Amino acid sequence: MSEFVEPLGMSVLIRKDESRQKTRGGIVLPDDAEIPTITGRIVEISVQVERDDDYPIKKYDKVLFHPKNAVPVDFESDNLLFVVPIDDIVAVFRRTAPSNPPVESADELEENDEFNDFDDADE
Repeated sequence: MSEFVEPLGMSVLIRKDESRQKTRGGIVLPDDAEIPTITGRIVEISVQVERDDDYPIKKYDKVLFHPKNAVPVDFESDNLLFVVPIDDIVAVFRRTAPSNPPVESADELEENDEFNDFDDADE
């Protein structure tokens, strides 16, 4: 029989990402460096959150959350699981395919605007 953790109420279960000990620029962070928000992946969602359309999150979404009210779950030896109130999730990372090609310069942007204005004038 396997065990699992099911969050109750307006909460989710998040597996915290490994903390970085070095920044991309190569600066080594001290062990006691306090970071006010943490990233992680949603592992489980409570039934209440899942049914609430105000919270467009789903399992395996990468999120940014505030750890102040997060409850650590002593379920794994590395203790990376946290039950987090839904209100403490501050952002969800999304990836989308670009619908328009990226604009190379400000001149191209102005040209596109002028072209769109010209189309409207013909109507």
